[in-house]
Amino acid sequence: MRLQGKTAVITGGANGIGAVAAALFGKHGAQVAIVDFNEEAGEVTAEQLRTEGVDVAFFKADVADINNVKEMAEKVIVRFGKVDILINNAGITKDAMMLKMDIMDFKRVIDVNLTGVFNCTQAFLPAMLAQGKGKIINTSSIAGTGGNVGQTNYAASKAGVIGMTRTWAKEFGRRGINVNAVAPGFIETEMIGTIPEKVLGQLQLMTPYPRFGKPEDIANAYLFLASDESDFVNGTVLEVDGGMLK
Repeated sequence: MRLQGKTAVITGGANGIGAVAAALFGKHGAQVAIVDFNEEAGEVTAEQLRTEGVDVAFFKADVADINNVKEMAEKVIVRFGKVDILINNAGITKDAMMLKMDIMDFKRVIDVNLTGVFNCTQAFLPAMLAQGKGKIINTSSIAGTGGNVGQTNYAASKAGVIGMTRTWAKEFGRRGINVNAVAPGFIETEMIGTIPEKVLGQLQLMTPYPRFGKPEDIANAYLFLASDESDFVNGTVLEVDGGMLK
């Protein structure tokens, strides 16, 4: 098993890509801390993984709240004793065209998708530095590399994630900590369900591979970057998008 003896923290782990990643990491021997604002869904996911033999615990937190995140991080360290892997997967969308975008919707997306990544990394970094090794995987998006109509806030947040990833790779790499990002294309989750059928058809035409992505595709990318196999991969952005034309 590729993560035997490792402890992984997965934000946004209650459902979607995060929940699939939590299950995959558990199958590969990791202890898993699921972090999410949705307590009900998080507890359900954790209980399901326990029935599969995974050592897992759920921690409620709003990643946009630094004090909330610090309290959560302390609880995780007490429960598991260490943190080897941090998956900054939590994210939201509040889409609108530029002239119609509400400033509070802009701010909330930045707070969760960008500031949340900063908050969680800052909270868990001391533990990783103390042990001299760690893996941090941040979730960006193809919207962060190429922009997307109606997603000024989302694209800005995900582009910012790439900037932080590459900066941290330079800051932490000499201390034995790898920092990388995954940039998903269009993945079959609840988020894609809000896109009109006509638009989905156009997006499919832009994707050379004959299907949209699945949560498992992103979870497998997380697994590689979290494993010892990626020890010399640092500061990269892994695009998992079926070769989408840009």
